[in-house]
Formats: sequence, C-alpha cells, structure tokens
Amino acid sequence: MALKEYGNAGTIGVLTPQANTTVEPELWALLPAHWSMLNARLTSDKGTIEDRLVDYTTKFAETSGQFANAPVDVLTAACTGASYLIGQQAEARLVDQVQARRNLPFLTAALASVAALRAMGARKIALLTPYPESLNVHSTPYWESFGFQVVAKAGPELETSAFHPIYAMTGPGVLASYRRLSADSGADAVLMLGTGMATLHPMIAGHAEGLIPAISCNVALVWAAVQKTTWDKVSDGDLQAWITGRQWADRLNVMYPAP
Repeated sequence: MALKEYGNAGTIGVLTPQANTTVEPELWALLPAHWSMLNARLTSDKGTIEDRLVDYTTKFAETSGQFANAPVDVLTAACTGASYLIGQQAEARLVDQVQARRNLPFLTAALASVAALRAMGARKIALLTPYPESLNVHSTPYWESFGFQVVAKAGPELETSAFHPIYAMTGPGVLASYRRLSADSGADAVLMLGTGMATLHPMIAGHAEGLIPAISCNVALVWAAVQKTTWDKVSDGDLQAWITGRQWADRLNVMYPAP
C-alpha cells in the first residue's frame, strides 16, 4: 500500500465531463472514511451533448494519464450518457482497453448502476431522467440490453436558461419526479440517471417517505468503486446502507445541508 496521509483506504480516479458541477460534491459526500478521490476533466469541442459524450469515450485512456504515478486504486468514468450512445458491446471493449492500459479496474457509471440494480434484485425499473429526448431514446435500449424492463420514465424540466440544462437541476424537481414514479410506475426500483443531476437529498427524502427503492448513478459508482474490483465482480455487501443513505447522509448534511 502506498504511503499517503489522505486516502489510505483507497483512492478513486474519476473522469468527469467538462462542465459537470455535481460529480465532485456528491462523490466527496459519498466516499467512506479514509477514502480519497482525484478528478480529471473530459473535454470536447463538439457542438451537441451527444457528440461530446461519444467524443469523451475516445479520450478515457488518455485522460486517465493525468493521474500519472498517483497511487490510484480504481478508475471510474462518471459519464453515464456516453454508455448509451456507444452501446453495451463497445463499452465492454473500451473498459477492457482502459484496464489493460492502466492495469487497474475501470468502472463506468452505467455499468456500476447495472451491478447495483442486479444486487437489488430489480427487474422492472423506472428511469428518473434529466435528459433531452435526443438522449432518452438511446437510454432505454441500453438498460434493456442488460435484461431490465423499463416500465416508466419521468424527470424534471430541463433548465434551458441556465449554464447547463442538466447540471443546473435542483433537488426539489428530482424529488417530485421520484414521488411520481413511485406512485404509479409499478417498478421494482427507480434509477436516477446521469452523474450531473443532484440526487442525494432526494434519495434521503424518498426513503423517509417510504417511496420505492432508488439508486443513483453516482451512488452506484462509489458503492462499486470502493470494492476495488471490476463491475462484474462487485458484491451486494452493504448496498442497503448506500440506498437508504445510512452510509453517507451524515457527511452530506455536514457538507451540503438540505435547503
């Protein structure tokens, strides 16, 4: 084990889309004691969200090189939408390539979410989506390719007048969509999509209200990453503590108290 003052339990290397303002705050709140995180920004000059997401995937291995010889234990891509656009098979090849190049486990947020949903025993899922329809049409087939049945979709209004239509979304709109999906979807679980939509306070509130179980992509990503293994080898372990917030709610409320 590398000697280091911070992160002596483990350090996660995170690849984050260029304008995403949610990943670092949520991951710092989620990380257990003695864990640390290093972040590298995925950048692209492409003109649309979809084109940027695909472009990011061509840079995963290169961008992870920013960590140089830092003692990183696991690499992650906090970029769910990219997985939908390239699809399951291309994603699997990409994961293998990065793992071979960096000699580390490499988790995408989407694959971590697949692992979490399977550990929850969920078959019918409701998608709480922040995406424009141009990305939603690719999202459903991705989850179906892993055997899930998408029974409902809902989400907050896009924040079209803000700096970014997804990253500017706030918790109350997410919670309202969670309530709606819990009430009438018939799903086994709600999957809160994307790494850029704020999800932690809505997850805590929904659990307190007795809504159906929910997992967000960021929660799934950290839950899987701290196991320091590949996505297909993670164990369910203490997943319930992550879903309910017992694992991280106290840290969240110190760092970012509920409004």
